[in-house]
Amino acid sequence: MELLFCSIASGSSGNCYLIASKETKILLDAGISGKRIIQGLTAIGVDCREITAILITHEHIDHVKGAGIISRKNDIPIFANAKTWEKMEGSIGKIDAKNKRLFFTGETFDLNDFLIKSYSIPHDAADPVGFSIYKEDLQISVATDIGDMTEDIFNEISNADFLVLEANHDIEMLKMGRYPWYLKQRILSSIGHLSNVDAGKTLIKILKKDNKERQVLLAHLSHENNFPEMAYQTIKNILEEERYYIGKDILIHTALREQISEIYSIRKQERCYYGSL
Repeated sequence: MELLFCSIASGSSGNCYLIASKETKILLDAGISGKRIIQGLTAIGVDCREITAILITHEHIDHVKGAGIISRKNDIPIFANAKTWEKMEGSIGKIDAKNKRLFFTGETFDLNDFLIKSYSIPHDAADPVGFSIYKEDLQISVATDIGDMTEDIFNEISNADFLVLEANHDIEMLKMGRYPWYLKQRILSSIGHLSNVDAGKTLIKILKKDNKERQVLLAHLSHENNFPEMAYQTIKNILEEERYYIGKDILIHTALREQISEIYSIRKQERCYYGSL
């Protein structure tokens, strides 16, 4: 048994992730154009008509931009909570009633062979959530657009076999950069985004919890205030200060904003390798 994960896009200009088993393929967010989503799926051998559902974390355009067109074109249901539906309907256009699916924040629901759990996150949106996707004893958790790593979020994600974790910005780059002050304050706030240092500290806490083998994908990197090498090296330094080592204690990858990632295969007791759809 395995789960597959691929980042179609990740960052402030758009987010879209594919999570797949043999029976089910879901998109978690659809924040790029429908054309780009279809092209991305085609590039990894997936027909968009195979998508079972689209899960939406919150209504910001970099998470919903292509959801409407993909739903209408391929008759795919969209799952979101009530406040997110209310805020995003004007952005994504008319959705067929049968494809407008509602869940309550914090609830768990079945989607074919997947068990989906939503959990509340601190972000400046109507009712933002993260998701954990379970198949039997495998867990993928996606934790981005988070201003603060709360104990509730930590408890939800810390057992994940594959964790998508926000490493949005380098704090000094952000402070010295060209963003207006109000935007810098928003990003740094408890309803903004996790920094590279925040991500590193979260991983230290996870590693101190247990010695479980796990993969981490650093995601939602800022174009203006971060770059992949900096995110990776900052977190590597934080880990090594506590005598944890990438490749030995944990496997870490970095999602690039404009590039499709490898297809990551998640199996119990397996080190990182790449799968195929």
